[in-house]
Amino acid sequence: MPLVALTGGIASGKSTIARRLAERGAVVVDADQLVREVQAPGAPVLAAIVDAFGERMLRPDGSLDRAALGTRVFGDPAAIARLNAIVHPAVRAESARRFAEAFAADPDAVVVYDVPLLVEARVDDPWHLIVVAHAPADVRAQRLVELRGLSPADAAARIASQVPDEARLRIADVVIDTSGSLDQTIRQVDELWDRLDEHVAGRATRP
Repeated sequence: MPLVALTGGIASGKSTIARRLAERGAVVVDADQLVREVQAPGAPVLAAIVDAFGERMLRPDGSLDRAALGTRVFGDPAAIARLNAIVHPAVRAESARRFAEAFAADPDAVVVYDVPLLVEARVDDPWHLIVVAHAPADVRAQRLVELRGLSPADAAARIASQVPDEARLRIADVVIDTSGSLDQTIRQVDELWDRLDEHVAGRATRP
């Protein structure tokens, strides 16, 4: 039952890797999507965020104003820690439920947890493999400017606000270099899938 953590810095190509793994047959659980779900209107997490940071964190329709929340906590370690203490336990519980559900449906499933904050929050979980999407900071900054419309200063600030690349690379079992062409990235992902598929096949044939 391979349980794989997939992480990487902003604009590292992690989503491209997750999509390819899903195409090959992996069950991908997206941590960012789980965050959005646990922060939905009516959820206890959203109520706790409002208690901690104020009603101005809500849009007129009662949903979370993610931009306002991001502005409020960006660059404020205490505020980030407070927010994480609200959100992370709920996401951890929901992700565990999704993993169990996937393996109950198919004991030989390859489950991939697409999680940006692995180093910060989940590095000690029992992963079969930790996969890191990696591209140099200057390449990622260029992507943020060209593909997401950020200013060079904002791109640099976003990258600097995350854990250093060295911290992610230090925990990696597999590093996928996304600094080259898309075909090169896909080739590395397919090699990873073959490795995972062999593990599942080998486990299935044991007496």
